[in-house]
Amino acid sequence: MTAGPALAESNPYGELPFDFQVQKVPEAPVYYARGFSAVPDSDNAGHTSNAGFVVTEEGVVVFDALGTPALGYALLQEIRKVTDKPVRRVVVSHYHADHIYGLQAFREHTEGAEVWAQRLTKDYFDPQRFKKGEDADRRLAQRREALSPWVDEDTYLVEPDHLFGEKASFEVGETTFELRHMGPAHAPGDSIMVVPEMGVVFGGDIIYRGRIPFLDSPKVDTKRWQEGLAYLTRMEPKPTFIIPGHGEASANVQEAVDFTSTYLGFVRNTMGTAARNFRSFAQAYEQADWSKYEGMPAFEASNRGNAYRVYLEMEEEVF
Repeated sequence: MTAGPALAESNPYGELPFDFQVQKVPEAPVYYARGFSAVPDSDNAGHTSNAGFVVTEEGVVVFDALGTPALGYALLQEIRKVTDKPVRRVVVSHYHADHIYGLQAFREHTEGAEVWAQRLTKDYFDPQRFKKGEDADRRLAQRREALSPWVDEDTYLVEPDHLFGEKASFEVGETTFELRHMGPAHAPGDSIMVVPEMGVVFGGDIIYRGRIPFLDSPKVDTKRWQEGLAYLTRMEPKPTFIIPGHGEASANVQEAVDFTSTYLGFVRNTMGTAARNFRSFAQAYEQADWSKYEGMPAFEASNRGNAYRVYLEMEEEVF
């Protein structure tokens, strides 16, 4: 068995302005890094999403790679503190910048770790199929400006090595990993990873906790998103721990699902009523009671855009 290569103590992609740490799931060889509840900026160095890893007898399986090469390298450093077993696979929940730029560190500092993603993520690399706001090149240019020096001219996108369909499973070290496509929802390729023997679910951006979800994308499908959340509550055997794409991990899976589900339901109902009654978006937004959410992280940055995107979505459903 090939051991994981030793890593330099200093971060070759730039030192982070905070102490990067991972937390351990109780009674399981599962670890996760929690991002800050904010939008990516120079203060948080782009550390706004979550990622994690599972240690098995034969190697490590990683879920998501964080939003800069420096963060991906910091995650690798934490893996090496736990084990010298090789990183076998990196499963990506979806191809959005805050989850994938860290793949560069895994590509350059592991021995052949395979990147797995749902097949719809391949569209992220086809500029002829993007709509405004989903263009990978434009997003990279924006991050190079907003997250310099942690995203710079040497930062590049890493394509998946393996694409799966609606579901897939594999074993590493006699531990079973189950992947399930939950999108299009927040993004076309939204997927979760379940570790049944450990009762752990990596939820990706199907689940947000403690901050406003991001819906302002031409690819969002909130109806399908709600169906994915309902699936999580019906899973058997019921998982005992969930790691969301953003926010705090929880041993209460239902509670973790409820926040995202309730927010989606409120926005859909509010904007759907406006669309059915031929009210303008501006009027509907101003008259809506956002008091439950307006004090939360990312409300100012995301909520109005979220509501407008859902307004357009509900217009299509109504008509």
